[in-house]
Amino acid sequence: MIIPLATGLIALAAGYLIRKYIAEAKINSAEESAKKIIQEAENKAGSIKRESLLEAKEEILKLRNEAEKEQRERRNELQRSERRLIQKEESLDRKIEAIEKKEDAFSRRQNEINQIHEKVNELYSQQLMELERISSLTTEEAKEFLLNKIKDEIRHDAAMMIKEIETQAKEEAQKRAKEIISCAIQKCAADQVTETTVSVVALPNDEMKGRIIGREGRNIRALETLTGIDLIIDDTPEAVILSGFDPIRRQVAKIALEKLILDGRIHPARIEEMVEKAQKEVDSIIRDEGEKATFDTHIHGLHSDLLKHLGKLYFRTSYGQSVLHHSIEVAHLAGAMAAELGVDIKLTKRAGLLHDIGKSVDQDIEGPHALIGSELAKKYGESFDVVNAIASHHNDVEPQTVEAILVQAADAVSAARPGARRETLEAYIKRLEKLEEIANSFSGVEKSFAIQAGREIRIMVKPEDIDDLGVLEIARGIAKKVEEELEYPGQIKVNVIRETRATEYAK
Repeated sequence: MIIPLATGLIALAAGYLIRKYIAEAKINSAEESAKKIIQEAENKAGSIKRESLLEAKEEILKLRNEAEKEQRERRNELQRSERRLIQKEESLDRKIEAIEKKEDAFSRRQNEINQIHEKVNELYSQQLMELERISSLTTEEAKEFLLNKIKDEIRHDAAMMIKEIETQAKEEAQKRAKEIISCAIQKCAADQVTETTVSVVALPNDEMKGRIIGREGRNIRALETLTGIDLIIDDTPEAVILSGFDPIRRQVAKIALEKLILDGRIHPARIEEMVEKAQKEVDSIIRDEGEKATFDTHIHGLHSDLLKHLGKLYFRTSYGQSVLHHSIEVAHLAGAMAAELGVDIKLTKRAGLLHDIGKSVDQDIEGPHALIGSELAKKYGESFDVVNAIASHHNDVEPQTVEAILVQAADAVSAARPGARRETLEAYIKRLEKLEEIANSFSGVEKSFAIQAGREIRIMVKPEDIDDLGVLEIARGIAKKVEEELEYPGQIKVNVIRETRATEYAK
């Protein structure tokens, strides 16, 4: 055991000595490497320091050279400025000297002028005294005499000139107005449509007449009651004549009858359905015609309700002249005149198109259609100038603008063209409108229709408000009022209808 133990101790000692030797060798080697690295770093830092110092010296030298150059340039500029100032001072001195010489010359000249002026005043006073002595008038008296004489002469010349100018202006104005109106009429090519009080519906065959009349006339009575239009079924081959003064009702009846003929089913319930559809179709036509009128006249931005009122004029006539076509024509005429005069063309055309808009509701509202139309235009946001032009086109109010006067002129031109209007048709339609107005004025009346060319008035009353005895009283009252307020040939039949309906649905 001792031998192995000694061997182990020896081995440990040998190992320790060997490790110590190796470690010391590595430490010495590392120290030498570190010294070498430090030496190289110091050498490199010295080199960098020398280079930086050299670059700094070069930069300082460069900046110094630039500063010296700039300083030299500024010194040269100051020298040049100084020379210029010296030259200007010399020039100013010369000018001041010249001005002083001129002032001396002016002073001498002024003294001479003053002396001459004194002599002239003295001579003037002597001459004035001599004139006063010769004329026996003082200066003030002579001045007043001359002024009065000149004033009389100027007044006479001015009066003659004003009279001559007025005469020329009137002649020129008449000539210019004729040229403008002629030019406007030539530019306007509006169609003229003359409405009548009847429409014709073609039938596929004469057997259809019997179906339209119906059993004991129930179909024709239903159609006449719902539309307020007379159906004339006579010997005219394959045709039914619709008679009525209201073109809207007549159009509704025509469309409804054409639909019934195409459908083939003709009975009161179907007639009522078709009349309702026809009414909607006519409303669509009214809206389309209003829009078409604005497109034709290039007027935009009208309120939708104004478009509807404008479209109603398509079915309205004035002395046989289509009111819508007349309004379009007035818009074109007024616009052409406005272009010649250089005023607002768009405003003038707008007022011309809307000038008769009151006729779309004048059956329901009392008053002149011009004032009614102006209220409508004002209600739907039209400008003051347009409202005034509408209200004044028949001189119900004073026109405030040139455009309003042009609308008046265009309205007169459109209405005065040969063949544009028929007086008798308008009077006839007004009588029928008055007949319906009298009937509608009674309490309990639901609707009324003037038919048979005004020889009959058919009135539907509300059954819940009027009983059977009340029907007789209304008939007598309407007949009496018609006799008092209307002038008409022959006699008028007052036909009052009280109808009670009961409707239930089987479910």
